Formats: sequence, structure tokens, C-alpha cells
Amino acid sequence: MEKEISTIVKIRFNDCDPIGHLNNVKYLVYMLNAREDHVENFYGFTYEDYTQQTGCTWITIQNEIAYLKEVRYNSKVQISSKTVDVGDRLSKIEILMKSEDGKTIHAVLWITIIYFNLKTRKSEVQPEEIKNKFREYGVEIEQKDFQSRVSYFRKHNKTA
Repeated sequence: MEKEISTIVKIRFNDCDPIGHLNNVKYLVYMLNAREDHVENFYGFTYEDYTQQTGCTWITIQNEIAYLKEVRYNSKVQISSKTVDVGDRLSKIEILMKSEDGKTIHAVLWITIIYFNLKTRKSEVQPEEIKNKFREYGVEIEQKDFQSRVSYFRKHNKTA
């Protein structure tokens, strides 16, 4: 079972600033689109179907992103995603944008999501079967806070 899922994408001209660097907001777009595709294609799960069946979904309540190395127009990048924490209400996803060969980390994004009932408009405890499903795909990481994780990747990039 693959726990850290990766796909390759090409950086488009219209997503870059005038000097050819990927616009900061577009990192989020590329990374979030990749995560949505990963969940559907590798976990066999769509947020849309789940929401229609249960009336519940996950809402992003926090994004933490660090831009570690520029990404230029027309380059190909590898975007990987993984679940790094599953709690009763909150879960955390890590998405990395790497060089095509995976050696350099361009950006790291941590997304904190909360399980939310659309009918009651309140947070709820996630059902055990959902927590277990996402824990099954969970990846244990050594760094437990975002700044430590960013420092780890900065050091990694210096040796890459």
C-alpha cells in the first residue's frame, strides 16, 4: 500500500510572475489539486461522494507553507501528499513540491482540516471507520511541528 503518493506536473506560464517564478498563491493551487487527485485515484475516495452520502466533509482551518526553493516556468515538479496525523476532529496533511527527481524540496505545506457536519454547521468527531481508513494511509514523521519540519527540509536541500 502506497502511503506517500506522488504525481508529476508541469508548471504553466500563466501561473508564473513576470520573471518566470511560480506565483506563491499558485503553489497552493498545484498542491491542493494534486492532493484531491491523490485521494481519488489512490484511496478510491471522493470528497463529493462522501459529502453527498453523509452530509459531512472536511474544512481547511489552517495552511502553513514554506517556500524553500524557487520553481520556474516550464519545469516539471513532483507533488507528494500524505496524512501525518488523524485525530477525533482534526487531521493534518503534508504536501511537498519537489524537483522532478525528488531530490530538492521546493515547498512544504501542512493543512489542518476539521471534520464538519454541513447540516448542523458544527464540527463533529469523525466516525471510527473514517479515522481508521485515513490512519491506514498515515505516515509517521519525526518532526511534530511545522518549523522543525521546515528546518529539516532546509538542511536536506543543502546536502542534495
